[in-house]
Amino acid sequence: MIIMSQQFVDRERELSFLEEKYREPGPQLIIVYGRRRIGKTELLLRFARDKPHIYYLCEKTRVDANLRKMAAKMAAYLGAESFAKIMFADWEELFAEFLRWKKGDERLVIILDEFPYLLELDKGLASLFQKIWDTHLSKRNDIFLVLTGSSIGIMETQVLGYKSPLYGRRTGQWKVTELPLHAIRAFTPNYTFEDVLKVYAALGGVPAYLSLLNPTLPLPQNIEKTLLTKGSPLYEEAENLLRQELREPRNYKLILQAIAEGKRRVTEIASATGIDRAAVSRYLETLLLLEIVDYETPVLAPPKTKKRLYYIKDNYFNFWFRYIHPNRDLVESGRSRDLLHTVMADYPNYMGQIFERIATRFLACTSPFRPRRIGRHWWKNPRGEAREIDVLAVGDNAYLLAEVKWSILSTRDIHRMHRALKEKAASLRLHGKIYYAVVAKKLPRVRVQGLLLYDLRDIEAAIEADKYCASQ
Repeated sequence: MIIMSQQFVDRERELSFLEEKYREPGPQLIIVYGRRRIGKTELLLRFARDKPHIYYLCEKTRVDANLRKMAAKMAAYLGAESFAKIMFADWEELFAEFLRWKKGDERLVIILDEFPYLLELDKGLASLFQKIWDTHLSKRNDIFLVLTGSSIGIMETQVLGYKSPLYGRRTGQWKVTELPLHAIRAFTPNYTFEDVLKVYAALGGVPAYLSLLNPTLPLPQNIEKTLLTKGSPLYEEAENLLRQELREPRNYKLILQAIAEGKRRVTEIASATGIDRAAVSRYLETLLLLEIVDYETPVLAPPKTKKRLYYIKDNYFNFWFRYIHPNRDLVESGRSRDLLHTVMADYPNYMGQIFERIATRFLACTSPFRPRRIGRHWWKNPRGEAREIDVLAVGDNAYLLAEVKWSILSTRDIHRMHRALKEKAASLRLHGKIYYAVVAKKLPRVRVQGLLLYDLRDIEAAIEADKYCASQ
């Protein structure tokens, strides 16, 4: 079990959205969802703390048990113990009776946290809540109902989906996502920007994970303490999340392990796991929905190209399947320090793939033109040789080709990369204004005509100036 600190970071946009909806006249049905540990509960409690509210965390027990506990919460708000003693047949009866007891027009926030738990207990509950909303709550200006959930699949199909009985009833929705890069420094105020990026590569922007860090410890010790030690908070977290979200966690683990080992095409994943190719595609679609994996296609390829390369998008899962899952024997035998040495020795290689995505988002905002598409591009030349460009941005009659390296480069390295980028542009026969860039961990402060040069100092400055694209 992960114990979150009470540190509340960033979330200004989310709070602003909720406050704006709260000020709007009329009844409100707000849907808030996002992956586990992302901070939904802390967000909603922060929003509701200065407002009359009822917060109830739904349970995977029984329908009648949930009804009794919710009735007790309502009784406490009403200041009427007798309300809790009423035996309610269902949720409609509970809400209808509560509205009869409620006095005055005081606007009340009602939060049903982990609403999918109730849907799992009663398959007809979505229809019942449709009736509750249509018959009772939609006629009340004093009710601000919030339904939240961590099961993204259930929330997007059974609550938000077109076939859901609740479809069209919501008055607002918000998917809570990871904290942006600039917010991570709040958890590690003494770290260098380079170490902040290394934290992001291991934990992503998940507040519950970042809250576990001890800001007085150096990065290696924090990694060992929170990730690589038996009994540590995040040692088994990935496995637990897969068990909670998925029916066949074993197959998903096999697929994620294959991707972590560099098997990025469906055919490669199927061969490595022994799972039928069609089944692999289905499993990948689920992992895409959960935002654990994503894929990239060549930037210049047609929109419906099948040239997909999958990667683990969630940095914590990426770290876990690269280092923890294949080395659990070391952790279980008390050799966490040996594993830490392995991790830190390999970390520059691991950071390379993470830094490429960071650089892509940076260039999306700092490019000399507004890119219509940006990302990696790969192809084969006439001799059948594989070629690739780390970042290729495409605009209106303009292109930006960039080489990205998580390393300290010399002036000679820079000139070599510049020549290579020009050769690749010629190979692709690009026409229009062409720009070239090198992005690295650290660069000498030199000028190279026709070449844009960036390193961590520039990325940090862009983030501090709010000129860094959180996504693209």
